Amino acid sequence: MADGKEDPAVFTSASLPSDPRLLATVTNAYLGTRVYRDILHVNGVYNGAVGDTHRADVPSPLNVRMVVPAADSPAETFALDTRTGTFSHVLQSTDYAATQQIYAHHSLIHLMAFSITIQRSAHVTRPITVQLQTPFVTKSQDLDLSQGPDFQGAHYVYGKTLVPEVEGGPRPTVHMLWTPVPQALTLHGEEREQSWEFLTAVAESEEEVKKSYSEGLALIAAGSLHSSHAQAWATLWQGCCIDLDGPLPLRQALYGCLYYLLSAIPPRGSPGFLFHGISPGGLSNGTQGEDYWGHVFWDQDTWMFPNILLFYPEAARAILEYRIRTLEGALHNAQEQGYKGAKFPWESAATGREVCPEDIYGAQEIHVTGDVLMAFEQYYCTTQDQKLFREDGGWKLVGAVAQYWCSRMEWSKEEQCYHIKGVMPPDEYHHQVDNSAYTNAVAQRSLNFAADVARDFLIPVPEEWVDCAQKVKVPFDAEKKYHPEYDGYSPGEPVKQADVVLLGFPLMHPMSSEVRRNDLEMYEPVTELDGPAMTWSMFAVGWLELKEVQRAQSQLNKCFSNITEPFKDHPLQPPLQPCLS
Repeated sequence: MADGKEDPAVFTSASLPSDPRLLATVTNAYLGTRVYRDILHVNGVYNGAVGDTHRADVPSPLNVRMVVPAADSPAETFALDTRTGTFSHVLQSTDYAATQQIYAHHSLIHLMAFSITIQRSAHVTRPITVQLQTPFVTKSQDLDLSQGPDFQGAHYVYGKTLVPEVEGGPRPTVHMLWTPVPQALTLHGEEREQSWEFLTAVAESEEEVKKSYSEGLALIAAGSLHSSHAQAWATLWQGCCIDLDGPLPLRQALYGCLYYLLSAIPPRGSPGFLFHGISPGGLSNGTQGEDYWGHVFWDQDTWMFPNILLFYPEAARAILEYRIRTLEGALHNAQEQGYKGAKFPWESAATGREVCPEDIYGAQEIHVTGDVLMAFEQYYCTTQDQKLFREDGGWKLVGAVAQYWCSRMEWSKEEQCYHIKGVMPPDEYHHQVDNSAYTNAVAQRSLNFAADVARDFLIPVPEEWVDCAQKVKVPFDAEKKYHPEYDGYSPGEPVKQADVVLLGFPLMHPMSSEVRRNDLEMYEPVTELDGPAMTWSMFAVGWLELKEVQRAQSQLNKCFSNITEPFKDHPLQPPLQPCLS
């Protein structure tokens, strides 16, 4: 039965992790930071030319920490409350309790805030002073910052990114207002308790940043800044909450995974906010040389999107709109490599151009284009929202992807089928291979979906789409009754991560139970044990399909090695390895 003593949604620790990458993150869809970090990030604001593009570092006024006084040695507690998206630090002594709360406001997405509350014990009459560490300086390696006049008690800086992603492209402007932070706060003798609230507002225009800061001040005056944030989170959780009777670590993992996912999606009713997608490291991470530099991978479309779609179709639509807005970049990528249509980048930032620091991935790991279209297919089938396709650019994207796959295929007279040559499959231990089973199967699915939409819209289906879909080679060994990962794959060769097993789920590629079992048994023992996070969950799904519950459980158990203490986050692989999953 469930452990009733501990709330699975609140992660508590008496100390902070020594590795700063494991500090708790507080984000909304627009702003994000790790607690006690000197930088924050803004959704869609990147600096650096293609190959060097990374999330622009914005100096963070939230990097404030209460100092533990040596004299009374209070007990310290750190907690991340995933129900309210709030990080707290508590100093508790016999004389007082001091609490700091840090959060990215979930409905006013241009605001981040922290508060400090001091409560005196009943027997104490002396003033209580809490010292604050405030290392904030208004400098950035990525922004040309200038100081503006104070506004309603707030300091003001603004500036543009230094280098556009593409030559002549936009350089986003960042405007920031923040409440000045003193070096100490004192609760005087006549008061039992007092709170101080500090705002940071960030936007891409002066008008928006001042409006947001003023709204924050109004909520502070009404005593409802944090409660309005917590209510927004409560509403979000009402639409999607999964709990179960079971071990506490599993329940915590569910809450943690959902928290980090829901932190990243645009809230309902945020008009005018152009969402720039979800990177695997989240908005709190992605500075230069860290967590894939804040780029968007197939992780968004393949692993995050389906969960968002089922609970929050509006947020799912915003993810697809990001891909539609970057279609011009995808068209450019295909043309640059000598192909027609649209090739989505292995790593995407603001423009849709390939921004991966290493050429091989952008050139060869082309399955991402099919992964993007699979998200569009899932959305279309789930929501029946034809407007996205007929009026808002979706059909143009679908057609461009189909065109790309057709141009990428070569006819083999010998085998009487189409080949896709010179690719890197999801298994990044191999490259420059021909006929990756996953890549070819996802290309086939792209073409079938494009043809289905054309028929729904009474648009003539190009014969080439149908021909390529029917005749593309998906490698299959009829003797051993399994799918080789690519042409020439030898059983027993090491594999970096789930690859062929993805044919069953999420691709739903048709096969018998016998073949499904053979694929699982062929690849399970040769797959890297400590590979990317999604690997063993995909094996677990496969065994569940075959009603092999114990084997599924053993694979699920391996997933827990990706969850780190104490805040249940998922640190990524070391920097400068652009490939994630």
